[in-house]
Amino acid sequence: MKDLERDLGLPSVLAISIGAMIGSGIFILPALALKIAGPGVILAYAIAGVLVVPAALSKSEMATAMPEAGGTYIYIERGMGPLLGTVAGIGTWFSLSFKGALALVGGVPYLLLLFDLPLKPVALGLAAVLILINVVGAKQTGRLQVAIVVVMLAALGWFSAASAPSAQSSNYVGFFDAGIGGLLAATGLVFVSYAGVTKVASVAEEVEDPGRNIPLGILGSLAFTTVLYVAIVTVLVGVTDPGSVAGSLTPVAVAAEATIGQLGEVVVIFAAILALVSTANAGILSSSRYPFAMSRDRLAPPSFSAVSDRFGTPVNSITLTGAVLLALIAFVPILDIAKLASAFQILVFALINVALIAFREGDAEFEPEFTSPLYPWMQIFGAVTGVLLLTQMGTVALVGAVVIIVGSIGWYAFYVRKRVSRDGVAMDTVRRRVGRDALTETESEIADPPREVLVALTKELGADRERSLVALAADLVRPDDGRVVVVRFDEVPDQAPLTEDMTVQSSADVSYESRVESLSTELDVDIEADEIVSHDTKHAVVNFAAKRGVDTVVAEHEPLRLRSRLLGDPIDWVVRHAPCDVLLVDNLGYDRPEHVVLSGDGGPYSPLAVKIAGGVAAANDGDVSLWYPSSRMATDEHERTIDDYQAELSEILSVPVRTRSIRSDGGKPSGADVVVRRGTDDRLRSVVFDDAPVFPSPGCTTVTVYPHSLGRPRFARRLLERLTF
Repeated sequence: MKDLERDLGLPSVLAISIGAMIGSGIFILPALALKIAGPGVILAYAIAGVLVVPAALSKSEMATAMPEAGGTYIYIERGMGPLLGTVAGIGTWFSLSFKGALALVGGVPYLLLLFDLPLKPVALGLAAVLILINVVGAKQTGRLQVAIVVVMLAALGWFSAASAPSAQSSNYVGFFDAGIGGLLAATGLVFVSYAGVTKVASVAEEVEDPGRNIPLGILGSLAFTTVLYVAIVTVLVGVTDPGSVAGSLTPVAVAAEATIGQLGEVVVIFAAILALVSTANAGILSSSRYPFAMSRDRLAPPSFSAVSDRFGTPVNSITLTGAVLLALIAFVPILDIAKLASAFQILVFALINVALIAFREGDAEFEPEFTSPLYPWMQIFGAVTGVLLLTQMGTVALVGAVVIIVGSIGWYAFYVRKRVSRDGVAMDTVRRRVGRDALTETESEIADPPREVLVALTKELGADRERSLVALAADLVRPDDGRVVVVRFDEVPDQAPLTEDMTVQSSADVSYESRVESLSTELDVDIEADEIVSHDTKHAVVNFAAKRGVDTVVAEHEPLRLRSRLLGDPIDWVVRHAPCDVLLVDNLGYDRPEHVVLSGDGGPYSPLAVKIAGGVAAANDGDVSLWYPSSRMATDEHERTIDDYQAELSEILSVPVRTRSIRSDGGKPSGADVVVRRGTDDRLRSVVFDDAPVFPSPGCTTVTVYPHSLGRPRFARRLLERLTF
């Protein structure tokens, strides 16, 4: 593949960036913003310029790290994944389309000062011509772009210098009459004036010495344009009667006629038409490339990336963009077009700042030649102020932004997700951080083994099942010379009094006591037996555990059905109120288990489950198999993160460890001796995060672990784990 030549120096970079900004921002928007903020519009332009700085710095850094890749959409998609890449791509496409429509709707009135023609038909006709030009492949050359910039700057410079002496100080009275709300609303409206500041990143591959020229070009053009905007708007306000140009479609021409006569007006009209047509053409060119680029990344239908054999252009993408442009011109008022263009640009600039944080904090290779100062505070400031600015722009802008976001998410869910399997740097970073936090908690959990375990016998089990529960508890406390307390809980009706006679041992009780004593010798652990009679077994279990200060409660429990999940089960109450960890055992026998499965549920393994599985395997000279649900939707980054997490977890455990990916929609019994899994105590969470193992039939004893309430992850934490792991 032939590389593009790096032949764009700093002057060309400045010309591209300045030319992309000067247009509607000075020839149209001042009058609309004046109507909102009065003379405060001067400050609004200055504030907007400052608020663009974080995004300019962020994009400068990303462009020098990836000078071969152009476009805001690509940076956000790589940094934050296909979902936000879809939002950014569609949002930027709409923003540029709105900006192109704004340039045409706002530029035609300058033309109508010279010719008596209808506004909308002329704007629609001009748009159709520009769309056709883009289809057949004609485009601006670098020299033409520089010439346009020179003409615009010369005309605006002459206007400013010649008009400044005519400025009246009385015109600046009432600078803050519109209040903070009006000032911020005007700032949001004119924000789109700076949208072109980062456009140079799209040609980063052609910039010589990109580490120097890209940031200098972006930041230099932003500083120059901000000063130019503030100067021209200051003159515009000062030389016109208060409110006389507010809402005017040709504010600069009105001001020029008032100060430098008809010749000045004609020069300004010529510069405005040239600038706005250039802006509209560039808008069609650049916006039509977003469906094209998204299609190549499989975020849009493949037809949009098809290039015409005849014209060598993406005709379908240009046609779609042109249709949107024509609809905007025909049906949307100019003020709403301006607001929507700014709203989408603010949204995209906020995402740019977040994307840089994702690249910096992620594990992907990211080596920029230029680095943003004051990181990450600069980026946080840019993202937060962008969101705040959106809230001040009124209903049209907010509804438009929400519709685009919701629509983009819907498009991702129904079209993109099943076609794209990759993650952004941010998702991988969060996933790895969640895994590291889980490993830290697991190490802490393993370092604190249980010293006293209560085996709660809440129903008649039989000798074999009793022994299984006691043997499990013994394996957990034996390494620390702990104790097992076996208690049989008998429940009597509320009408029956609790008397000492009820505790007189029967022959059956003696048999129970003797069985427990014999287990103490057999299992080589200190075992204490007791019996408690109460009106309410669940309260009795919790009260006994609290009184003795046990570390863990072990009880037999069959898997819950859906009705039990929703309406509750008595053992649920024990889980939620126990002062310690609880292990519920689906008891199919426990006889020196050597093959222990630690069952994953789509998130990091529960630290308590890891401790229990490792403890059982170590007590029986066995091994642990780490089972994790497989997913056809898993990305390569996801699988690598899971592999790394499981490898580090294997090093923490003191027994041999194997890993296996398991499908949850069928398969054979597990072949394990014991399966250990995480449980959820909350009924809502148990519906959202199903407690069922990741395989249909474990075929062996299953231990479901419930950590003490202080150690349970909150719902938001579990949701984050499930979304990222």
